[in-house]
Amino acid sequence: VSWIQQGNVLAVGTNMADVQLWDCDSMRAVRTMKGHTGRVGALAWNQHILSSGSRDASIFHHDVRVASHHVATLAGHTQEVCGLKWSPDGLQLASGGNDNLLNIWDASSTTARFTLDHHQAAVKALAWCPFQSNTLATGGGTADRCIRFWNTQTGACQNTIDTKSQVCALMWNAQHRELVSSHGYSQNQICVWKYPTMTKQAELTGHTARVLHLGMSPDGQTLVSGAPDETLRFWKVFSTEGKT
Repeated sequence: VSWIQQGNVLAVGTNMADVQLWDCDSMRAVRTMKGHTGRVGALAWNQHILSSGSRDASIFHHDVRVASHHVATLAGHTQEVCGLKWSPDGLQLASGGNDNLLNIWDASSTTARFTLDHHQAAVKALAWCPFQSNTLATGGGTADRCIRFWNTQTGACQNTIDTKSQVCALMWNAQHRELVSSHGYSQNQICVWKYPTMTKQAELTGHTARVLHLGMSPDGQTLVSGAPDETLRFWKVFSTEGKT
């Protein structure tokens, strides 16, 4: 699921290969967009363009304003697209796949600007830095365990950290210039890192299964994590001391 950037529309990707748009005032589906031939497990908005990544290995751009919504196809993966994120300025899209590839796409192109094969496992975790343009953090799965930092203008890998655990999700905190990572095998932990030194500030344990999802409260103080152990856990991680 993914909220539109402005408004009350929620996009939903389904196991039936559909992309649905829901009006959350009237609580009804207002549109179903077809085209994919496999489940849709990744969604990302860029203004009126909704990008969807599928198990059919393709990424579609949908212009939700028009009837002929399917405006572009990005074919740069050979297996399921499991990570998809637009940069804050809307100029680049990052996609990660079960084929261990990271692709960087310019908004105006259907050919990948960079195809990066450094990770040794699926690339599900993607997070654009909110305070440093053209900086992307990515995380690899069980056979990789690394967080990598990229300059998306040059394609250069700027730093690599071996976390010793499968990386499931990444999230930046702009106020404190820190990065949060959540993990699976073998510790199911959450780590808080200082950027750019990548010194570990905290390690949060308690989940008994891999921590697939992270969310931040609007005030930037509380982190929430979700896992297949059927719990949501709320963590008081960041303070607002010294902030007005």
